[in-house]
Amino acid sequence: MPIATTNPATGAEVKVFDPHTDAEVDKLLDRAVRAVTELRGTSFAERASWMRAAADLIEADVDHLAPLLTLEMGKPIAQSFAEVRKCAYGMRFYADHAEEFLADEPLADPSAVGASRAWSRYEPLGVVLAVMPWNYPLWQVVRFAAPALMAGNAGVLKHASNLPQTALYLDTLFERAGFPAGAFGTLLVGAGAVDAVVADRRIAAVTLTGSEPAGRAVAATAGHHLKKVVLELGGSDPFIVLPSADVAEAARVAVRARTINNGQSCIAAKRFIVHDAVYDDFIARFTEGMGGLQVGDPADEGTEIGPMATEGGRSDVAELVDDALALGATALTGGGAYDGPGWFYPPTVLADVREGMRIHREEAFGPVATVYRVPDVDAAVELANDTTFGLSSSVWTTDPTEEDELTRRLAAGAVFVNGMTVSHPELPFGGIKDSGHGRELSAVGIREFCNLKTVWRA
Repeated sequence: MPIATTNPATGAEVKVFDPHTDAEVDKLLDRAVRAVTELRGTSFAERASWMRAAADLIEADVDHLAPLLTLEMGKPIAQSFAEVRKCAYGMRFYADHAEEFLADEPLADPSAVGASRAWSRYEPLGVVLAVMPWNYPLWQVVRFAAPALMAGNAGVLKHASNLPQTALYLDTLFERAGFPAGAFGTLLVGAGAVDAVVADRRIAAVTLTGSEPAGRAVAATAGHHLKKVVLELGGSDPFIVLPSADVAEAARVAVRARTINNGQSCIAAKRFIVHDAVYDDFIARFTEGMGGLQVGDPADEGTEIGPMATEGGRSDVAELVDDALALGATALTGGGAYDGPGWFYPPTVLADVREGMRIHREEAFGPVATVYRVPDVDAAVELANDTTFGLSSSVWTTDPTEEDELTRRLAAGAVFVNGMTVSHPELPFGGIKDSGHGRELSAVGIREFCNLKTVWRA
């Protein structure tokens, strides 16, 4: 597979890069091992100063980086600027809180275990391989790299092959900020090289954000070699609207929740489950909002929906929609790919979706929403949980009893009430079932790649 920047708005190849050779990969891994040794001798304060410097650099580079993200994967330019700034915020968050999150945890009553003192200590694991996707080219990497480096690990990045320029920017960012050479580096290799890197003795652990098949493959190799792995995979998140909800606000947010990042987000709302009492009102508002979005050149500040990142991704979404329409679904808006250059797909709302249609079970990774009418809360929960995925969810209600019930009953890694799912550095992020395991962000995320060591003193 070529490692190239291809503009998804035109389909034109912009720049091609030679992949790293086996010798270059070997050299990079050796540098990472040496960096771990150096990092173990540094303090939280030193690492925090370097991480803040990296945040300053990424902010200073925003006028270069934001257009680069838009060029390589097609997100609207305003969202690219927001992603860069979110990365700087995440870096500073871990610079400020890593020492607190990884502080020793003393046992309150050491005499209970026959000790004068006993405590737990968090220590870095070593070199961590990150296999990252194209949909959030910077944020997906930074939300791993910032906590991993602050914990004293080194990071090796295998980024998506359609993002070579973003990957190469990240290759030098942390060293420019003051981290030891090799503390973070990019492997410019294809997907076929990942298995050997996971198996390499110099890799201590692996984190992957991507598709379910990719997660299963990496987890199988990591498991064979008894290596820790964190997986953040797909999602088919429900967006539940109940009678007490502010329907106008729910419909407004629903449009953004389905179409942010051109609909290519694992935590995007994808299945809209609406109570019969408010279904007609919600669907009318939601369909009008989806159909009114401005589709066009993602570099244009007025564009709300740009192209899909890859030609194959657009084909996958088109096949799901075509299958549903052929089996009786109704397109309330959209429903067919555009003619012309670029990998555009219109915002689409499908009603009358049922069992037997592929889109009812499979993740639609593009600006396509499925809507369902339900008679009561029990039916809403049953439908929401009737999926192999379990990443996040959104519930719209002003009834405290319903809120408590649904936050408990929904099988997902998160429930957002009267709002859309967003990843925040302050909150744990991750899913259950086929959406993966382990957590990123917050205190939990930085501890995922640490050895929790027990120390006992007589």
